[in-house]
Amino acid sequence: MKYVKVETILPDNLVKEIQKYIQGEYIYIPCQLEKRKKWGENSGSKIYIKDRNENIRSKYISGYKIKNLAEEFFLSEHSIRKIVYTKNK
Repeated sequence: MKYVKVETILPDNLVKEIQKYIQGEYIYIPCQLEKRKKWGENSGSKIYIKDRNENIRSKYISGYKIKNLAEEFFLSEHSIRKIVYTKNK
């Protein structure tokens, strides 16, 4: 990250306005070129969890017991119940 003097890039009136809130401190202004992605969109975790939950629901509907699903998916019975009893969005 490269430090830049504020006077070289911002107009004087904006510098004075910022100085009302902060003086002599460093501030970081993040780049907002693109909209921030939601949790799991970059890594694929969101899709994996969605598919896993659909699989759990379909197995429950076809007759699997909550205890067996908990063992198969390495989740607690409470977590399986939350997945099974939550409506699909």
